[in-house]
Amino acid sequence: MTGDVLLSGVELRGSLVDCRVRGGVVTEIGRQLRACSEELVVRGDGGALLPGLADHHLHLAATAARDASLDVSAASRDGLAALLSEAVAGEDGWVRAVGYADVAHGDLDRDVLDAWRRTVPVRVQHRSGALWVVNSAGLDRLGARAAVHEGVERDRTGRPTGRLWRADAWLREALGGRPPSLRPVGARLAAFGVTHVADATPDAGAAEVVADAVRRDELPQHVMVMAADADVRSHPRLSVGPVKLVVADHALPDLDELAGRMRQAHAGGRPVAVHCVTRTALALTLAAFDQAGGMDGDRVEHCAVADLSAAKELAARGIRVVTQPTLVALRGDDYWARGEPGDRPDLWRYAGLLRAGVRVAPSSDAPYGDPDPWACLRAASERLTPSGRVLGAGERVPARTVLRGLVSPLHDPGGPPREIAVGEPADLVLLDRPLTDALRAPDAGHIRATLIKGRIAHEA
Repeated sequence: MTGDVLLSGVELRGSLVDCRVRGGVVTEIGRQLRACSEELVVRGDGGALLPGLADHHLHLAATAARDASLDVSAASRDGLAALLSEAVAGEDGWVRAVGYADVAHGDLDRDVLDAWRRTVPVRVQHRSGALWVVNSAGLDRLGARAAVHEGVERDRTGRPTGRLWRADAWLREALGGRPPSLRPVGARLAAFGVTHVADATPDAGAAEVVADAVRRDELPQHVMVMAADADVRSHPRLSVGPVKLVVADHALPDLDELAGRMRQAHAGGRPVAVHCVTRTALALTLAAFDQAGGMDGDRVEHCAVADLSAAKELAARGIRVVTQPTLVALRGDDYWARGEPGDRPDLWRYAGLLRAGVRVAPSSDAPYGDPDPWACLRAASERLTPSGRVLGAGERVPARTVLRGLVSPLHDPGGPPREIAVGEPADLVLLDRPLTDALRAPDAGHIRATLIKGRIAHEA
């Protein structure tokens, strides 16, 4: 819906006021504003009015693809075999599955998949997003036997194993075809109150898919892309953010190479966002920053293992951290069981990073984490694993603090929150209750309406 809007009787900074929106911006805030004839009046009934929420790290195209895929995350190994053997191929002729986890399903390669499904092309994505496993029919379809892509794993004889590491861009090009529509993803995010997203996919092809979706209004959100060669052209809801760099744990880059990529991004006027999960990867990343020099806006994505010394090093360099609290809620038991015992106190820090002086912002990492920011609020404040274990009680963060991170600007995650004020963009979320009540039991069901640039993108 478009047009001028009067939000009547809303809670804003503890007071009950009305808020007028015209031309995509807030034009007036006051008590008992008189509605104009052309305005749409939305009753707040005392519900809180918030700046629109931001997801500072997710993967839009992968989320759309996951929604169109077979989710095997809840299956046992035998169940996975049954699902893949019975699954109906999609329009492209492939069986596409997501949610594979080696801890639950064991190791997969082409031979294992061939035993379950030989004649139909099958590709299965590891839950981390870093690995695809395809069967022999899939390799034939891709022509991977002759491919020179470094992510195509081979055994000692040179035979492809079916395991494709960080090969999304190559895989997308090899598969061809039109990607799934992003419209359902945009609508779902709007229903969660999300008005701003940072697409953390590093390749330009995915960024262009996202940019096209914004231009076609499939995605109503403001979108910041992080691919190195992103071409977003002129659009009021598109921007270019830091350059995403991946420090892959299975193939750590050379220090000089990583530092060189940082310098290249900085020379182009862009900070970097470094995917960094392990303790070793973080140490390498910090060393690369020391060699390359820093830039305002540099950030580390995930920072899944960081001791207090590393947290202080991040703070001293002014490096932000974008973390994912729902991964603890979804996979915390696996992290506990599979990680080194010495790493347990340092897993997925949040409060400890803040205490060290690091700017921290939450995000979902969807589709690998939960895209619901209200689940993020719960996860960060509770730190409960699926079994009910508390993973890092000292890392709990109050929901109100997490909310500040969710309303921080895309270009400044963890910085001062965006404000609702006259002249500011009308990217707003209206709740059905006061903020204090909503934060006691965070739930997306509290959302009454979401406005993006003054347009109602969702209304309950």
